[in-house]
Amino acid sequence: MTQLKKRDKIDPQYTWNAPSVFASAQAWDQALENALAHLPQLTACKGALAEGADTLLAALEKQEEIWRDTWKILVYASMSHSVDTGDQAAKEMYSRAQGFLGQVSAAASFIEPELIEIGEAAIKEWMAQSTELATYAHYFDDLFRNQAHVRSAEVEELLGMLSPVMAGPSNTAQALTNADFRFAPALSQEGKEVVVAQGTLDGILARGDRQARRTAWENYMDAYLTHKNTLAANLENSLVQNAFQTRARHHDSTLTAALFAGNIPTEVFHNLISTFKKNLPTWHRYWAIRRKALGVETLHPYDIWAPLTDAPPEIPYPQAVEWICEGLAPLGPDYVATVRRGCLEERWVDLYPNEGKRDGAFSSGAPGTHPFILMSYTDDIGSLSTLAHELGHSMHSYLTWQHQPFAYCQYDLFVAEVASNFSQALVRSHLIDRSDNPAFEIGIIEEAMANFHRYFFIMPTLARFELEIHERVERGQGLTADAMIELMADLFAEGYGDQMHIDHERVGMTWATFGHLYVDYYVYQYATGLSGAYALLKRITSGQAGAVDDYLGFLKTGSAQYGLEALKGAGIDLSSPEPVEETFAMLAGWVDRLEALVGD
Repeated sequence: MTQLKKRDKIDPQYTWNAPSVFASAQAWDQALENALAHLPQLTACKGALAEGADTLLAALEKQEEIWRDTWKILVYASMSHSVDTGDQAAKEMYSRAQGFLGQVSAAASFIEPELIEIGEAAIKEWMAQSTELATYAHYFDDLFRNQAHVRSAEVEELLGMLSPVMAGPSNTAQALTNADFRFAPALSQEGKEVVVAQGTLDGILARGDRQARRTAWENYMDAYLTHKNTLAANLENSLVQNAFQTRARHHDSTLTAALFAGNIPTEVFHNLISTFKKNLPTWHRYWAIRRKALGVETLHPYDIWAPLTDAPPEIPYPQAVEWICEGLAPLGPDYVATVRRGCLEERWVDLYPNEGKRDGAFSSGAPGTHPFILMSYTDDIGSLSTLAHELGHSMHSYLTWQHQPFAYCQYDLFVAEVASNFSQALVRSHLIDRSDNPAFEIGIIEEAMANFHRYFFIMPTLARFELEIHERVERGQGLTADAMIELMADLFAEGYGDQMHIDHERVGMTWATFGHLYVDYYVYQYATGLSGAYALLKRITSGQAGAVDDYLGFLKTGSAQYGLEALKGAGIDLSSPEPVEETFAMLAGWVDRLEALVGD
């Protein structure tokens, strides 16, 4: 690719179905004004919740009505901004939506302090009298579990008003790296320029052209290094905010605060890190095999995704959808029909890269919208796998919205990555089972290793980095760009062993390329999610009785149960290190299989 298209040059059939949410930006604007006008109806309930079950139920229903409108408003604004971060009208819309979010949070802030004042015993009596109120039983249980960390109505209102302020560092990082960064073009081995952008880098790194890979990776990382001090100060600001929230809610540490929200013991985090460190030799062996297979004297980070075959398969989008649907067939015809309809008819997917499109891929939506997907599809097996991954998220949301009341229509981050990685793993298993082509099989294994590299190498390494920088802030230590680069480079050096050349500055800047770090302790959940996914895959592919129904039941649970408990209902216990150990054994198996295929 030598030139990235402008957004308005992308064929609409390959863009997300914005009109299905709001017919126009003007309709969105009117919805926002209407929602603002309804806020006084919620604040009018302040001080009255103790009057009885009917009054409380009415307030909760009014809150849900407002939140339902708010989510649709946010989805439309967020997607509009993400597909073209340089669009100033979309940026203004996104800023207004975030400001509105803060107003809604502040308006609803009185509810939980008043519920706590009413007391658990009284609320249980009211639930016994009202089946509608009893729907909120798990919500009330979780509230009173959190009781020590819910502040007064006045403090909760202030914290709610701060939500758009707290989003500042993440928004700044996105605007800087997605809208303002301009990367120098890569140079192919023929000397031709290749455009480097957030939506094209992965495709270049998966090429056989080593000069294009090297120059693309170096130019990409150099743009971040040029702004290292700004990016470091920005991330430190986010960490300071996290520490403030931790103290404001009387938690012991940022780690306990982040995990407490999902009722997850901190041992889950530490078990993952210790198991990861113990299994680093598997990664060292993989780097050695990859170096030999590529025939290079020294392996560099830009060689991690290089193809090991001369002719990696080209997979157009319609073919990818067909193969994904074939792979997902064990989940039943209704599941597959929904996926096919979403991909080919309802325009769930904003598909191709364009100028200004934000990096990465994600699934986004709310009850009343489609579960949209943003990605940059590049007709290769990695893109197919990314699409399968995001469809796992989208189907998780779709089935939750279909089967849960609004109160439970979200789900914890802890379980989110289970569904996505399971979808990806199930499709991968199908593709490798149907293949009789060694080159295609190598391509599948390469994709599997790229997936493991991201979730079972990069993410645990980032989790170690994140824990350390949080602890430094909590101890009152300052952070600098150079200190963060040093820490990151040291952690990667440990993971690479003696098999990889460490470009200290560029590798050390990796933290700045992951916006995930602006969500407290998110990254470790990719690794636990992958572990849960492979444990579920083992149950289903081995034909365990009820495994498919258990999995679909898990997808329909939403937040009606804590994540750990929902997974236990599907037969998986992530409070134990066993699933992580078993997944590392699966990784070792992929390495063995690759070694046998590529030979000496």
